[in-house]
Amino acid sequence: MLCFGYYENEEATNEVIIDGWFHTGDLGYFDKDGYLFITGRKKNVIVLKNGKNIYPEELELLINELNYVQESMVFGYPKDDDLLLSVKIVYNKELFENLSEEEIHNKIWQDIKQINSGLTNYKHIKKLIITDEPMIKTTTQKIKRFEEIKKITQEI
Repeated sequence: MLCFGYYENEEATNEVIIDGWFHTGDLGYFDKDGYLFITGRKKNVIVLKNGKNIYPEELELLINELNYVQESMVFGYPKDDDLLLSVKIVYNKELFENLSEEEIHNKIWQDIKQINSGLTNYKHIKKLIITDEPMIKTTTQKIKRFEEIKKITQEI
């Protein structure tokens, strides 16, 4: 017998078992050869006012290719009645030793504009937050997105 669910948590298990299937919250697709590709998490999807869906993990992969980026988090920053596509980047301070905070911001912003140029307009990052302080993480070193967003919105 195959058993799945949350250990000693029947309520949580009942929430994710639908028609006999375990719904993980992962998003993905099958390619023509039948391989499954995970593209993100349903709870992380940013839905803009115009109905467009943005998967932050897609953009984070591009941003994390920049050699000075230690970690990044793409999120929707609340603005008026919509979300402003934003990124928080933790950069390697040693690679910017002789630059001011403003110069670092300008350099990173130029790289973000370059990434934006290869994306459709609704996926363009419009707000940049930089720091050399690590983000809040779980014990498994995953960024606590909702805690980080709460922290950012309280600071600004």
